[in-house]
Formats: sequence, structure tokens, C-alpha cells
Amino acid sequence: MITLAQLMRQHQRELKARYQSIMQRQHRVAMQAIMDCHTPACGTLEYKCESCLKRQSYYRSCGHRSCPSCQHSVNNEWLDRQRHKLLPLEYYMVTFTLPYELRSFVWHHQKWAYQTLFDCAVATLTEFAKKDKKMGDDIGMTGVLHTHSRELTFHPHGHFIVPGGGLNKKLKFWQKKPGKYLFNGKALAKMFRGKFLAAMKMNGFYVPDKNPTKWIAQCQHVGSGEPALVYLARYLYRGVVNEKNIINYDGDKVTFRYQDSDSKQWKTKTESAVNFLWRILQHVLPKGFRRVRDFGFLHGNAKKVLKRLQMVLHVNLPALISATPTEVSCPCCGRKMMFIWFKRYQTKLAGITMR
Repeated sequence: MITLAQLMRQHQRELKARYQSIMQRQHRVAMQAIMDCHTPACGTLEYKCESCLKRQSYYRSCGHRSCPSCQHSVNNEWLDRQRHKLLPLEYYMVTFTLPYELRSFVWHHQKWAYQTLFDCAVATLTEFAKKDKKMGDDIGMTGVLHTHSRELTFHPHGHFIVPGGGLNKKLKFWQKKPGKYLFNGKALAKMFRGKFLAAMKMNGFYVPDKNPTKWIAQCQHVGSGEPALVYLARYLYRGVVNEKNIINYDGDKVTFRYQDSDSKQWKTKTESAVNFLWRILQHVLPKGFRRVRDFGFLHGNAKKVLKRLQMVLHVNLPALISATPTEVSCPCCGRKMMFIWFKRYQTKLAGITMR
């Protein structure tokens, strides 16, 4: 099986030459990190067995959130924390999608557009909750930004996991939303569209004339909420592609598989390795931008409120298991090895020193 790092090492020069006009700093940094992952460039960990004196070296992972070869533990830890926030309610996944006509604008103003997508989506859901007499006005939600379709094309949209209930601030009690219906998707899309376009005009951006009058917002019942969290966790800290889905490479072209969103059938696509690599790199987020965020009573600053809700709803959760350092066993005698030292190398990339 060919890995993403191997493809980048073989085609990095051609990739930079073909896409240098649109390649940004975060793309180059991500590419270098993926190529350096689990190599001496990321540093070497040296261990020694006190019993048989065997010495063993290991290369560190890059830790970049776009690398498919590392951050497995980070992904699992996030999912575990979210599971400890679950309530015995019906959950819904609301998806807000920006139209095709705005994708070029979003590409050139990524940080602003992604932040505005979050702001407008949260404001829309909050307003709908306040107007709904069957639901409390103070709701919680977890939002995740996705920038890709299943074919890995540029397709910015946001998923929001919303528990079916909220706090009624006026009467100071908890309201549980009955049934399996949350909000109307068309109405959500209409308000979201108005807020996003108003934000563009307010900040001096030009709104295209061909901007569609109808945007897409989907509101889907997902049951207990855990299946939706598992779905979102797939791409949070491990890039947008699973290397197992790269099924063929002949030295020039790459064939990868993907699951069609409509038919749910697996399909394949073949293209040049350079185009495939850019298909991956274009989804690297701007530096410092958080892909996943909690809001309302699920926010980190509302831990006391969440605990009260769990008590009211009779939720009994076990304590979170803190991550422990991985022990290294000796390949000869099987005993625990002792860490000796760590050596770090430096890689210079376009004037940037990576440590």
C-alpha cells in the first residue's frame, strides 16, 4: 500500500511547480510535516533495556492535524470527551452548506468565511430555539467544519450536533423537545443565507449576481448522538483521506475509492498523482483555526451547567481515563525499556524553521 508521505516525496517538485500560484504557507507546512512524519526529521527517541542492555530507536510523529499517519490518540480522546457530554435525549445533525457560487470567494478568504459560517449557523439555530415554545432558549451544540465532499473536492460546510432540549431561562427549568423533528431545513437555510450575505456586505465583500436564492440546510434525526459523533471524528485530527482508500499507484496515476453520498455505493477515481495530492492539500485549514467547537451548555465554560443537567436527567457517567505514556517493551526480553534521550532535527522550508 502506498502512503501519502511516499507520494509527496516522489512528486513534491512537480506539485509545487504546478500549484505554486495558489499554494499557501499552510499547504507547504502540512506537506513537509507529512513527509517528515516518523522519520529522523521529527526527532529520534532512544530507549535502553536495563536487563539485556538492548538499545532501540524510534522516530516521532509529526503531530500535524492533516497527517493521516498520526494523532490517533488525540482523535480518540476527543470522542471520549464528547461521549461524556451526551444526554439521554434525541439528537439531530444540522448541516449548513455554502453554495457553489461562493466557493471561489471562500477559498480566497478562508479564515473569515469559515468563522462567519460558524457564527451565522450558531445564530440561526439559537434564534430558532428561542422561537420554539417546545424547546428551551438556551441550547447546546457541537459544530465541526468540513471543507470536502466524499470525492475530496472543495465543498465547505458545517455539521452541528444538537441535543433535543434546552434550558428555559425565563422559567428556569429544562425543556425536552418531543418527537423526532427539530427544525425545518428550508427555513434554516433561508435565515442562514440572509445572515451570511449580510455579513459579506457589512465587511465590504462583493456578493455575486448569480448567487442562488435557495441554499441547502439539512436537519436529520440521529438518535442517541453517538453515531453522529463517531462520523464527525473520522476527519478531525487525521486528515481527509484514509490511506487504505488509496488502492492503486502505477508511478504516475493514483486510484482511490470513495463512498457515493447518494447511492452509498463505493466508487473509484483515477487521476495523476499531482492532482490527487492537491485534492488532499487544498483542505488544510489556516494556521490556528479550530475545526471543532462547542457552544451553549456544551461549551467548556459551562461545565457546571452541564453537570446540573446530567443530575436532573439522571446521567451517571464514569470518570474520564487520563492518557498514560506508552510503555516500550524490549524486542529481545520483553521487559520495559528506559527512555535515554531525544534528539531533534531542523528542517528549513521556504524560510520557515520547523522544530
